[in-house]
Amino acid sequence: MSITSNIRRILSEIPPHVTLLGATKGRSVEEIMEAINAGVKVIGENYVQEALEKYPSIGKKVEWHFIGHLQRNKVKKICEIFDVVETVDSEVIAKEIDRRCGVRNKVMPVMIEINSAKEPQKSGVYPEKAMELARKILELKNIKLIGVMTMGPVVENPEDIRPYFRITKRVYDELRIKFGKEIRYLSMGMSSSYRIAIEEGANIIRIGTAIFGPREKKN
Repeated sequence: MSITSNIRRILSEIPPHVTLLGATKGRSVEEIMEAINAGVKVIGENYVQEALEKYPSIGKKVEWHFIGHLQRNKVKKICEIFDVVETVDSEVIAKEIDRRCGVRNKVMPVMIEINSAKEPQKSGVYPEKAMELARKILELKNIKLIGVMTMGPVVENPEDIRPYFRITKRVYDELRIKFGKEIRYLSMGMSSSYRIAIEEGANIIRIGTAIFGPREKKN
């Protein structure tokens, strides 16, 4: 099936309040443009350099979300082209975004990345630390907390990821109760798990393979 038909199918089956984010790591400008023309309004990139290469051809035809691991030395470039950062997991990174955006007179919407399975090798703040980080972010002027995201663990059966989505939803609800309706996005679920994520409250789903097909393996 084509990129266009894949997107039309996904858009037809997800609720209207759910945003389809096209995860475009390793995808060509041509593929991304087909996705945009088929109705994708938000794309997510994992690597700054790759995004910088694509940006001149795509520009502001879509909203750009950064969905990869955040490195402090990449924050300057991230603040230049991205509209939302979904993967804030420390006060240090939050302050660097705030500083870089202050120079640009920009306020960056961000989400806290939740390490819902508490995997030590992965980035993200543990669920019980999210409230503390949220308070630190809310003290900053050039950064605006709008929600939370999670990757969740790699599982063979998509149903096995449900408990981790529930943990993240609980964090989202706690933040929303504490800080109000500015906390409005819950980003979770990928190609194999987005249906479960929506059932558990996600309103942003990050889809790559189900839109574009499998990525070519590099030799």
